[in-house]
Amino acid sequence: MSGDLSDNAADSEYELVRESLAQLGAPFYVLPGNHDDRDTLRRNFDLPGAVGTPVQYSVELGPLRLVVLDSTRPGKVPGELDADRLSWLDADLARAPDRPTLIALHHPPVSTGIPAWDELGLPAADRRAFGEVLQRHPQVRRVVAGHLHRALTSELAGRAVLAVPSTYVQMRLSFNSDEIETAAEPAGFAVHSLLDGELASHVQPVT
Repeated sequence: MSGDLSDNAADSEYELVRESLAQLGAPFYVLPGNHDDRDTLRRNFDLPGAVGTPVQYSVELGPLRLVVLDSTRPGKVPGELDADRLSWLDADLARAPDRPTLIALHHPPVSTGIPAWDELGLPAADRRAFGEVLQRHPQVRRVVAGHLHRALTSELAGRAVLAVPSTYVQMRLSFNSDEIETAAEPAGFAVHSLLDGELASHVQPVT
């Protein structure tokens, strides 16, 4: 899940998320969004890392490798990808250069064209630095994110970037407003399929 698993980062909220996800009968991997607290998330989902540090890890999902990257700034809505996080990512990707890889983070590492969301996203310098890391690792097939509460496709360093709808509430598309407004659109999630070396990503609405 690409972040914002809670609204107020309360233990009770994460307990509800765990109970709901357990009904799927499948493994699940989470990362923090701007509404989450790293340490509370880490404690409730038994995630690696020291207290106060970014929540970052990688897992092998059969032929596909998932790398979770923390783009949050504690207490802030906009994100960041500082030198330490990008150095961790560079080293982690270097450990499996031949494994098709999907990177997941909360804030989309691209400009959206929506002024209100771009103000609350990643700084341009951080997006460029992230793209430079991607260029060194051709095994990365897809970058997926949340945060926008709507679907978006873009490209960074020649890789497809996909932001998925929220499972909660959606936001209206507006290129000339500085305000964020909700939209009467269905919730959704992404399904990724790796077949014969080709990675396909589907956005599935929930009605």
